[in-house]
Amino acid sequence: MTGKKMRIIVLVKQVPDTTEIKLNPKTGSLEREGVKSILNPDDRHAVEAGIRLKEEYGGTVTVLSMGPEQAIDVVSEALGMGGDAGVLLTDRVFAGADTWATSTTLGLAIRKIGSGDLIICGRQAIDGDTAQIGPQVAEMLNLNQATSVCNIHAVEGKKIIVSQRCEEGFKKVRLPLPALLTVTDELNEPRYPLVSSLLDACSGSLPIQCWNAADLGLQASQAGLEGSLTQVIKTFSPKSGRDGELFSGDAKTAVANLVERLRSHQLV
Repeated sequence: MTGKKMRIIVLVKQVPDTTEIKLNPKTGSLEREGVKSILNPDDRHAVEAGIRLKEEYGGTVTVLSMGPEQAIDVVSEALGMGGDAGVLLTDRVFAGADTWATSTTLGLAIRKIGSGDLIICGRQAIDGDTAQIGPQVAEMLNLNQATSVCNIHAVEGKKIIVSQRCEEGFKKVRLPLPALLTVTDELNEPRYPLVSSLLDACSGSLPIQCWNAADLGLQASQAGLEGSLTQVIKTFSPKSGRDGELFSGDAKTAVANLVERLRSHQLV
């Protein structure tokens, strides 16, 4: 952006480490107690993208997250990578939000921050895999958007040029700013946070603000579970086993029996 520094907002989420996820067999809900939480992998690439754009074109990167108080850890981690300021949306009334309520809350926070030239977020979160938050935030804020971005080529004037992964392969687009991008893990190789920057984030040298529903002008009926348009009835683990059948006899007989069985199921 010629003569103007970019204002970049990156959305991040704290998620449970999927290698340790367990389900409560009675309620079907995720058991989060004692499970390690991490910065959502796709969001890590979003943070890296924001920092690289700042380094090339100048500007600021504000990191925005929504979650319980401990989610400040992922905001701090993103600041440790090179973000300039952070905002954590934390309030008991935010709990249980679906993508609609979450996008509404994030959209209001972005307006409070002061919008921005570019909003970047991961394509999807590993704990929900909906890939809906980015597009819904863009719709709420009436922003141009590009999803599944796997390459950011350049910023030219008031436009950004990116490549999107699509069913046919790739599509290169020129998007007017302000805009929102959702990015994939193909985009870049995220850097490690600097210890010195992490210490600055934890000590308060790098500003992190905490906002609740009142700060956003949200009523309890507009946020969290109460403000959600959808509800998850049940969560369960798919059966991982496979039924098998052993054919006995000599090779010729076994093959003949196998072919007959496949034919009976119209597989050959």
